[in-house]
Amino acid sequence: MKIASWNINSVKARMPALTEWLEAAKPDVLCLQEIKTVDEGFPRLEIEALGYHVSVHGQKSYNGVALLSRQSPDEVTIGLPGDDGDDQARYIEAVIPAGRGVVRVGGIYLPNGNPVGETADSEKYRYKLDWMARLKTHAAKLLTHEEPLILAGDYNVIPRAGDCHDPKAWWGDALYRPETLAAFRAIKHLGLYDAFEMLDGRDGQYSFWDYQGGAWQNNLGIRIDHLLCSASAMDRLVDVSIDKFVRDGAKPSDHVPIVGRFDF
Repeated sequence: MKIASWNINSVKARMPALTEWLEAAKPDVLCLQEIKTVDEGFPRLEIEALGYHVSVHGQKSYNGVALLSRQSPDEVTIGLPGDDGDDQARYIEAVIPAGRGVVRVGGIYLPNGNPVGETADSEKYRYKLDWMARLKTHAAKLLTHEEPLILAGDYNVIPRAGDCHDPKAWWGDALYRPETLAAFRAIKHLGLYDAFEMLDGRDGQYSFWDYQGGAWQNNLGIRIDHLLCSASAMDRLVDVSIDKFVRDGAKPSDHVPIVGRFDF
């Protein structure tokens, strides 16, 4: 069973790239981030024609997440619990039937958090840290269930120096600073494992390259797209890959898919 995550950076602008990759990779589940459209604007018919069920939590022009699955999902959850006043579309979750039962998948578009502010207290950075605290609380609850859990998405977190082309230049950014890394570790310490780090772990394996400054051409990237897996999901993880080649296609997203293959 293939479970993947991809920040598509506007689903309407990337439809040729998306459909081409879906037809080639054939994931069983795909979590999309930054779809940048309301629910009604999502190209549902085109995706359904490829054999996928579509669950969407959209937002006009910004953010937005979707979950595509070969099997009809159960228990679809829209939005991250913990703040009824949060209107940003950044989380979607579903229970997906699998060969050996079910797997729970959460699709995440974690806030960027920049600018941080002089004392790391800007509104955007506080929102990022608050959102991560809510995610930790929710993940702790999910881990009490018996089914395997995978939280897949764009975390906007650079976990290690080796996940960044220039750690010194990035240090202090909202993606790579002490408070961010501490919050990310706190989530993992609940009993979640970074699939790529556990099975591969090589430095210089990036999932994002900026459109500017020759970032892609010069491999000036960062790894910020992650599959965090519960212990029972890790036990069934066969391999994980970052589909870097997708960045070389026509009108690409600035992110590429990360794919885990599981023996579910």
